[in-house]
Amino acid sequence: MKYHYINVSKMKSIYTFIFLSLILTSKNSYAYKPVFLMHGIVTGSISMDLIKSRIQELHPGTIVYNTNKFSGWSSVESMWYQVQQLLLDIKNITEQHPDGIHLLGYSQGALLARSILQAYPEHNIKNFISLSGPQAGQYGTQFLHLIFPGLALKEAYELFYSRVGQHTSVGNYWNDPFHQELYHNFSQYLPYINNELKSTRSAQFKNALTKLNKMVLIGGPDDNVITPWESSQFGFYNDNMTVVNLISRPLYQQDLIGLKTLDESGRLDLITVPGVNHFMWHLNVSIVDNYIINYLD
Repeated sequence: MKYHYINVSKMKSIYTFIFLSLILTSKNSYAYKPVFLMHGIVTGSISMDLIKSRIQELHPGTIVYNTNKFSGWSSVESMWYQVQQLLLDIKNITEQHPDGIHLLGYSQGALLARSILQAYPEHNIKNFISLSGPQAGQYGTQFLHLIFPGLALKEAYELFYSRVGQHTSVGNYWNDPFHQELYHNFSQYLPYINNELKSTRSAQFKNALTKLNKMVLIGGPDDNVITPWESSQFGFYNDNMTVVNLISRPLYQQDLIGLKTLDESGRLDLITVPGVNHFMWHLNVSIVDNYIINYLD
């Protein structure tokens, strides 16, 4: 019978090496969840390239879906039509990633992205990030003059609260504080997706949001396009043109779409960043580094 003598010290060194190698391999191969990016109005996927490249730089290996659907003037098509078409893509992507994905939208794309997940009750979207999106609507014409030259603020409701106006994306989330009756009677989109008006899908719209791990609402007082800027955090004007913050609005107090539920469970983050113009949110590396990347684990 032969006896084999084992050098215990040498074996300890080997096991230590294997253990450390496994740790390093695990760290290097950590699978970050995929991210779906939704661009703003009258732009396209190229406008989100900085965010995409920065995510992949900070989180190597991340799959980023930077959609180019509804780019350019097609982004002015009705919001529900865009939701229906993009939902097909989101469903396909989430089926490929059963562990879930993150969803980030900018400007109109932030409102669009939020509506997509609300229209998808079986979604596995983990974190939703809204980057300067008109979540409570829009009542300002600065950027609209690029699309509707000469449109006057106080007369815009005449266009948007009509059959023709409701065929445009902007008309779908135009929220005139002085014409709320017309807003509720004619708007086919925002009052429903925010459950201000009840529908057969009201419970679905709320439940889909309360499934999120995190909802992150980013905006700031120097935006100069989203009007009021607090709309990016679900604040909005009352009929005296005074801005009412989210927690003081019925939307929150009555928990119409689950924002209060998210907030009370620590899953709603409101991030206010001064000094950022609307057209720079998606072109600012520091925004990604300081306010976005930590939500994309």
